[in-house]
Amino acid sequence: MPKLMHIEEAPSASAPTPSMKAFLALGFRPLYIAGAAWALISIALWVFAPQFIGAPLSGVFWHAHEMLWGFIITIAVGFLLTASATWTGFNPIHGRALGGLCVLWIVARIGYLFGGMTGFTLASIAEGLFFLIAAASLARVMVKGRSRRNYGIPLLILGLGVANALYLLAALDGNYLLLMQRFDLGLIGMAVVALLIARRVIPFFSMRMVPGLKLPMLTRSGHAQMVVSVIALLAGLAQQNIVMAVALAIVGVISLGQIAYWRPLAVLRKPMLWILYLGYAFIGIGLLAASVQLSGLGTGVWARSATHVHLIGMAGFCVLIIGMLTRTALGHVGLPLALDTSMLTSYYLMIAAVVFRLAALWPSAASANLLHLAGLAWVLAMGLYLWRFVPLLIRPRADKPQPVVAKAAPSASAQTQAN
Repeated sequence: MPKLMHIEEAPSASAPTPSMKAFLALGFRPLYIAGAAWALISIALWVFAPQFIGAPLSGVFWHAHEMLWGFIITIAVGFLLTASATWTGFNPIHGRALGGLCVLWIVARIGYLFGGMTGFTLASIAEGLFFLIAAASLARVMVKGRSRRNYGIPLLILGLGVANALYLLAALDGNYLLLMQRFDLGLIGMAVVALLIARRVIPFFSMRMVPGLKLPMLTRSGHAQMVVSVIALLAGLAQQNIVMAVALAIVGVISLGQIAYWRPLAVLRKPMLWILYLGYAFIGIGLLAASVQLSGLGTGVWARSATHVHLIGMAGFCVLIIGMLTRTALGHVGLPLALDTSMLTSYYLMIAAVVFRLAALWPSAASANLLHLAGLAWVLAMGLYLWRFVPLLIRPRADKPQPVVAKAAPSASAQTQAN
């Protein structure tokens, strides 16, 4: 049987020290740090110092863009650039090329923040190149490694880049209705990516951490989930709200059904697992809320797009992300899969931020205070993650602290990880 290549690091007796080569060895290292740091900075600016956000991408336009494309999708790209090395046996991007990708990301963040048409234009070009290079890098290794089941992933990343461009054009026009329609395209596109990733890793991680636990991979329902999600996206592009609402309701029900099949009660003693279950469940709930709002059936707070945006984006994506940031980083830096106090505290702070932010959606005299509490909890959660993990992500693996090398391995191993 032919052998694939997978990424390993050669052992060494010396203690790991910070290394640029190690830092740029795999996509998760710089992009996890960048995404988490920007999540902290951007929310601190939005909640506590919005006067520093410049035009033309200002106010809620900037906040929505930076949370989805600047943070959430950045973390997803970092994960996929790392996971694809395991799935295919080839590292999609590393070294100077990965450093250049990160520079493009930084240019985009600075350009949007300080405003002006020159900065906005440079930021848009840099961000477009970021998505194009990431998608091309993923496509190259998927084809080279013959990972046919993952051929659609580069297209999804490219699609998120297109949705970003459409959003930016609507922001320039100042058309709020069109802006929210295009934001929803990006949000649902990211939901497709998140559901795809989580449906694979949640049962896989759970069976590895809970002795004797057997969970179905739910491949058929996953395929249906992806197909109907694409229908929702196409309906959104065609501005067919009722068709989109029905499709999103179906995807939401499938997602909640999958959670039930994964035996959530079996992981209640494993915070590193239940945090992923919780995030996945809220994506399903948020998709149902989006269906209600798009269909015109919602009243009060359920008629506001902000409700499903925060259910999907914050309670769903961000809760999933804080779990994935810790679980995958620990695995890839060669440390035991165990939470310390700071990691677990970051989970609870993220959940507190979600609770406060959702509560602030209901108009009341306490709304402003709840929003500030949500911002504070969020900043503390991300700050704790960075404090704990930056020293790990800038060093070689703790167990094998040498630069990345290629090593032959049976293809069955790679297939196991891909599942």
